[in-house]
Amino acid sequence: MDKHSISAEKGAYISIVAYIFLSALKLSFGYFGDSKGLWADGLNNTTDIIASLAVLIGLKISKRPPDDNHSYGHLRAETVASLVAAFIMITVGLQVVFSAIESFINQDSTTVPSMLTGYVALFSAIFMYGIYRYNLSLSKKINSSSIYAVAQDNRSDALVSVGAFIGIIGSKMGIPWLDAIAAAVVGVIICKTAWDIFRDASISLTDGFDEQLLQKIGQTIILTEGVKDMSEIKARMHGSEILLETTVHVNPLLTVIQGHDITVKIEENLLKEYNIQHAIVHIEPYAFHKKGNRH
Repeated sequence: MDKHSISAEKGAYISIVAYIFLSALKLSFGYFGDSKGLWADGLNNTTDIIASLAVLIGLKISKRPPDDNHSYGHLRAETVASLVAAFIMITVGLQVVFSAIESFINQDSTTVPSMLTGYVALFSAIFMYGIYRYNLSLSKKINSSSIYAVAQDNRSDALVSVGAFIGIIGSKMGIPWLDAIAAAVVGVIICKTAWDIFRDASISLTDGFDEQLLQKIGQTIILTEGVKDMSEIKARMHGSEILLETTVHVNPLLTVIQGHDITVKIEENLLKEYNIQHAIVHIEPYAFHKKGNRH
């Protein structure tokens, strides 16, 4: 197992353990402390366990080696896991919004939760924010879309706990509607985050690629010694890896070995600058290219 897989799975495991701990904490204190907000937050964390498990399964599938049906391996399972996480997040987000609307319409000022539930909600928010920062840093370090999705889910849960805390404080101050307003804002934020993850995963699965990054990669190729011109470049994401194809034009008087050396240099530059490990470099003679007689 490579370092990427180990680190990614570690992030998923940390989230699962955190959610199990927090869901048990919130459900128990929410029940005995008469806090519907904290109880609902605990139920939310139980669904997060499922989302993190889906990501973990996707990560385990993605590290399988290539086979007869998957010549490029199974790396896209990681992107599919991001989609699953996005669907679960948007379900939770909509649930929070609808619950907030219902709570605003049917305000109940007779039941005042224990202040201890407020402390639990605040602790949960701080604790979950720490998990979010860890997984966000990890996702950028190993370029993992699924761990990035997990990190955004972590942040959403921290925000939900903040909303629960505000609601509890509002109830203690005799402002029960404050809970509904805070919950609605949090729900919208969760839905927006889920949409961003869904959009990025969908673009990746349909072979979309960042145009600005592609231009930068093309500039690196053109500046490689021996390259006279570049007539084609295309790339796509395969899980967390970039697959690239390019056609470059070189001096037609070069030997096969000299042309091969240029392709090796291009591949080395791509690996060094962008960690691109899969690049197909096609060479054509520069003179024919200029005359419009490409082969």
